[in-house]
Amino acid sequence: MISATPLIGGIPAGPELLIILLVLVLLFGANKIPKLARSTGQAMGEFKKGREQVEEELKDMQDGETADSTLDDEDDDLDELDELETETDKETSA
Repeated sequence: MISATPLIGGIPAGPELLIILLVLVLLFGANKIPKLARSTGQAMGEFKKGREQVEEELKDMQDGETADSTLDDEDDDLDELDELETETDKETSA
């Protein structure tokens, strides 16, 4: 008795794979398939880099490093603003 493996839920092999490859060649042409594969690989690499950056930022936020550095930057900006206001007040009163 011969049992057939259904395509749904399985990996296409044999005749199914040949049909898929034939359709790809007909749709895109033999010259464009390597370019398509290359651009897909580059897109996956960029996606991976972006995901790693987001994960790193989230980890930093959980550790509190990002929040502390942001507060320090805001304090520095306020100090500079206070100095400018003080200088402006001195020039105005003189």
